[in-house]
Amino acid sequence: MEFLQQNWYWAALAVASGAFLLIETLRQRGDSSSLSPVQATLMINREDAVIIDVREQNEFFQGHIPNARHIPFAALEKRSAEIEKLKQQPIIVCCASGARSNAAAATLRKLGCEKVFNLQGGIASWQQAGQPVSRKRK
Repeated sequence: MEFLQQNWYWAALAVASGAFLLIETLRQRGDSSSLSPVQATLMINREDAVIIDVREQNEFFQGHIPNARHIPFAALEKRSAEIEKLKQQPIIVCCASGARSNAAAATLRKLGCEKVFNLQGGIASWQQAGQPVSRKRK
């Protein structure tokens, strides 16, 4: 008890850190619209999911998921006719880290797509999981 009294700030830091970890874990479990690279691969293979890469063109050319469709985030609403054809299929949205694709997934839902999923961690987590990447030349 004396240790805690003398080092209360370290104990408070440990409690706060643990609370943030717990909250983040619970938040990720509750979000069923996010997929890990393994879950995304299963969905691609089993349900013929479509991958939409929302990164900019230069990022896309550096490496992307094989057979991914490139629709930059800024052009999603402009290319709604192209997206209209995909509404019935599962759609996996990816970007560099998962932030842009999360916003893009919300846009796709507003456009009427029902089965939209975000690739957790984006292309970085895809590569980290050892999944294949295609490179397209300009």
